[in-house]
Amino acid sequence: MPDAKVCLSTSSTYPESTGAAFEMAANLGFDGIEVMVGVDPVSQDADALRHLSEYHQIPIIAIHAPCLLITQRVWGTEPWVKLDRAREVAERLGAETVVVHPPFRWQRDYAKAFEAGLASLAEETDIAFAVENMYPWRARGREVKAYAPDWDIVDRDYPHVTLDLSHTAVSHSDPLAMIDALGDRLRHLHMADGSGSNKDEHLIPGRGTQPCAEVLEALARRGFTGNVVLEVNTRRCSNRREREADLAEALAFTRLHLAAAVELDRDR
Repeated sequence: MPDAKVCLSTSSTYPESTGAAFEMAANLGFDGIEVMVGVDPVSQDADALRHLSEYHQIPIIAIHAPCLLITQRVWGTEPWVKLDRAREVAERLGAETVVVHPPFRWQRDYAKAFEAGLASLAEETDIAFAVENMYPWRARGREVKAYAPDWDIVDRDYPHVTLDLSHTAVSHSDPLAMIDALGDRLRHLHMADGSGSNKDEHLIPGRGTQPCAEVLEALARRGFTGNVVLEVNTRRCSNRREREADLAEALAFTRLHLAAAVELDRDR
């Protein structure tokens, strides 16, 4: 097995609480947690998160900064303040990565300084700010420019990046080609699936059209040492039992294909 940890995003258990995500991650045998900082007050509170981590004996490996449309006012409205707060929480909790999205196009000053600002942060902390690939917004057959300079991270000068397979489905990108292009900059993987529609679906891996198995096997062969985080949508589950069954399936799929490449190479 490669050294990559298989972890759970707290967003994967929504609409249940952040605390429920820690409980399910521990029960199912995940290696760690990525905290999606959102409207749940517990997700914003470093002391509460530390208590959950210690109580369930599961480490926090990443903090997802509050940069979604629905979290524009979480930790204030100034984007650099949000990133600095995320860094502070990550350092306090022993997390190694902060996941961040590219700026929205209306955040003009932030967008102009984004690449230089990330470079400055890299000099100040060992926390990796991993910029996530996004996707074009589409309305009535037209693409809307939502991110600046772009939703695509491949050609940008970001020291660390996050690859999200639900987002590659929406953007119709080739994640295997992206892995090759990103090289050592790829720090973090959001494992999910998608059908290629305009919706960001975050399906259980194996239920969509993305080459989820091939991506995991490719990373295993490369000796990927970053984190693989299950960021899936379980909102349609009617109860805890169904939600845990979906998460267990996603976890088994991910571990199987991380190991498969190693076993195949060993047999040759």
